Amino acid sequence: MSTRVGMIGLGNMGGRIARRIAAAGYEITGFDLDPSRAGVAGITAAATPDELVGAAEVLLLSLPDSTVVEPVVRDLAPSLGASHTVVDLSTSAPSSTTALHTLLAEREVELVDAGISGGAAAAETGTLTVMTGGDAATVDALRPLLGTFATRVVHMGASGAGHTAKLLNNFLNGIGLAATAEVMVAGRKAGLDLRLLLEVLNNSSGVNFATLNRFPHIVEGDYLEGGLTGNLMLKDLLLYRDLVDTLGVRTLNAAGCIATFELAAELGYGEQISNRVVDALGDVSGGIRVNESEGVR
Repeated sequence: MSTRVGMIGLGNMGGRIARRIAAAGYEITGFDLDPSRAGVAGITAAATPDELVGAAEVLLLSLPDSTVVEPVVRDLAPSLGASHTVVDLSTSAPSSTTALHTLLAEREVELVDAGISGGAAAAETGTLTVMTGGDAATVDALRPLLGTFATRVVHMGASGAGHTAKLLNNFLNGIGLAATAEVMVAGRKAGLDLRLLLEVLNNSSGVNFATLNRFPHIVEGDYLEGGLTGNLMLKDLLLYRDLVDTLGVRTLNAAGCIATFELAAELGYGEQISNRVVDALGDVSGGIRVNESEGVR
């Protein structure tokens, strides 16, 4: 492949994405605060983010949020030019994204926001969904690269539209997980067989991503470790609340979902996978565990 790629952020998602890109034959160099992650991803390590500017035409960012993305982009901006494209795979605030888009446009650099969904498992298998915002022609040119780790690349509109779609999706993801966790704890405490409860839910109107893909594993004791942490889920929910406040949309549902993940953080589950929110709810409901082999602790 002729396109040279740089990746800043080689963590849970970035490392997997970088590995997919390298396996597809692209020349890719990566930077992470933990230098060992480049080796784990099977790519060449850069000593600094600035080193990537000279080594790459397309610069991918896989960072926690806008508070990290902004200083990175602003620091690199003076070294970027018309030969570069920046793609932000992070879950960023749309207002920050559009501001950075304007900044880079002054240097003839295209910034594409590219929210990703599907989690670590989909990153591993190259089946992510990517929601993009920015110049349509630039997105089209990026499709072969994005296709190394995604099966769907949807252009949502102008700068910020991709990150807006990502926050809307993540809010529904959080709501589904928090509500299903609550229902599973209640079902367990009511003495129901949770395997049978899931069978009913998944063939009824209560079906959602959590009932289909998370809890069939959780009730068997597999929390699907390695995915989005509770604290990152909480961060996304707070970004959603800020977004809808800016849009003038009244949210009556965000508060309860946010409170659920705040509870998980307070009880020490914040740095564990977000699925552990069910254990936090179980803790405050009499020591309930939905794992069929554990039950009440």
